[in-house]
Amino acid sequence: MNPTILIIEDAVDLADLLRCRLENEDYGVLTARDGIEGLQLLQRHDIHLVLLDIMMPRMDGWETCRRIRELCDVPIIIITALTDEMQAVRGLELGADDYVTKPFSLLELSARIRAALRRTRQAVVTNGAIKVDDRLLVDLKACRIVVAGETLELSPTELKILKCFLDNRGQVLTHQHLLSAVWGWEYSDQTDYLKVYIHHLRKKLEPEPQKPAYIMTERGLGYRFQIP
Repeated sequence: MNPTILIIEDAVDLADLLRCRLENEDYGVLTARDGIEGLQLLQRHDIHLVLLDIMMPRMDGWETCRRIRELCDVPIIIITALTDEMQAVRGLELGADDYVTKPFSLLELSARIRAALRRTRQAVVTNGAIKVDDRLLVDLKACRIVVAGETLELSPTELKILKCFLDNRGQVLTHQHLLSAVWGWEYSDQTDYLKVYIHHLRKKLEPEPQKPAYIMTERGLGYRFQIP
């Protein structure tokens, strides 16, 4: 079955353009005019990816993104006219997987959609459980970790980053290596993406996120996963 994409966008002309483009690429498409309608559709249908506008009536994209993340880990690509870098980081902090700024190329958006869906599929088929130490168990198949006896879920992106670390324990992985391995070569210079997700992982894994014991920063190079 082809993936179904939910477009949450109040600009009718843009929503129609995106629907036409995506249907021509054999995606199923649903559209919503605001966040409230989008959340209703998300709960009633099997959605594989969300395209989410920010500036909308009734419920803006920030709140919509936050509520989607409370429901599920479906990939979210934010579509925004806000070009401030901090706004993009805000979206990633709330759980978005990617963002594009208006005006954007439909070819670029299609490539980002394919990359997001590819990351999700790859995370799903990953399997195996790894005991890092007496405190940390990583269950790749179930997309979860057990930290000091407490079970926490991982998003598909968090899972891919952690798997990359575990496959290369003790080795320094450059920013470019991690970005290319997790997001795709097209994202090799998007270091903000990586910083946000490293922050998320440290909050979930580390005894003291400000003094990491597992995910070590190698200044000017990247990161290294060590077993204490």
